[in-house]
Amino acid sequence: MRALLVTGSGATPSVESVTLPDVGPGAVRVKVRAAGICHSDLSMIDGKLSPQFPLTLGHEAAGVVVETGAGVDTVKPGDHVVLNWSPACRRCWFCENGEPWLCVTSGTPSAPGGVLADGTPVHVTLGLGALADEVVVPARAVIAVPQLLPFDAAALLGCAVLTGVGAVNNTARVRPGESVLVVGLGGVGLSVIVAARAAGAGRIIAVDVSEAKRALAVSAGATDYLVSDDTLHKSVRALTEGRGVDHAFECVGRSTTIRTAWRAARRGGRVTVVGMGAKDDLVSLSALDIFHSAKTLRSSVYGNADPDVEVPELAARVVDGSLDLAPLITHRITLEQAPEAFARMARGEGARSVVIFE
Repeated sequence: MRALLVTGSGATPSVESVTLPDVGPGAVRVKVRAAGICHSDLSMIDGKLSPQFPLTLGHEAAGVVVETGAGVDTVKPGDHVVLNWSPACRRCWFCENGEPWLCVTSGTPSAPGGVLADGTPVHVTLGLGALADEVVVPARAVIAVPQLLPFDAAALLGCAVLTGVGAVNNTARVRPGESVLVVGLGGVGLSVIVAARAAGAGRIIAVDVSEAKRALAVSAGATDYLVSDDTLHKSVRALTEGRGVDHAFECVGRSTTIRTAWRAARRGGRVTVVGMGAKDDLVSLSALDIFHSAKTLRSSVYGNADPDVEVPELAARVVDGSLDLAPLITHRITLEQAPEAFARMARGEGARSVVIFE
């Protein structure tokens, strides 16, 4: 089968032929129908994360089950499914205490998953490697969804949308009328805007580094758009009666933008870090500022969500029209066009690119 492979940190991805492992007990084989180009995959390429290579990229995808292994009774061939890169074991301390998004068995950057024609072992991103014609994954890594759900929208539920919606609803718990700032308008940032609008937020201020994202932000539900600069916190306060926002969402994963979100939040406000940053990129806040501002700073891991519960709920909302994901997808591409989509993402252009498999 075809797969988008990268051979090392900094290398350019290319489409290669990969042989998948057999479908063993407890596993399923899925024909991928749509897969998103996510920033976490870019982090595998640029060295922010440390996977094993060669690596099949991709973890945000949807498709159709074509084969099941012994003992699988949760899905059957023909079922439409969303892939889950963070399947919970349901047995560890975190799972048993209601935090499956922190499961000790999930989130490993790469795992073994096939071989090249010369016998070289291949690893797959986050246990999936979904930028490929097919995947073989554990049955607990697939979630059944309605067949009425378009595959491109279904793919986004597996990462960007669940992350953004979960950050708003589960982590920050945005209430009607509250003000929201969103810094960084990739697929996740735009999902935060969509969710904040659905939650009834009042002013929703979207921020990115150029005017190019304004139309996307407004279509997703932003009430205001600002281009980021050193005086951003002053511009935000000018829009919020001098206080700052109730909620600031950082969707970039950099210390500078985390600090920007912190400065733009009001006293007593909440700052939610959604972007995944580098381990050596340190955030500096003064002890006096932390005490006096009474703000809350926390991260949102995979939307603090239980995908097995919340993906079907989100799918139902897309089908009934109450959740509009159309503003999130700016490019529908082929697998061969995926390397340019990563380059486009690195330049900060567009929102989500989705590979459509025929």
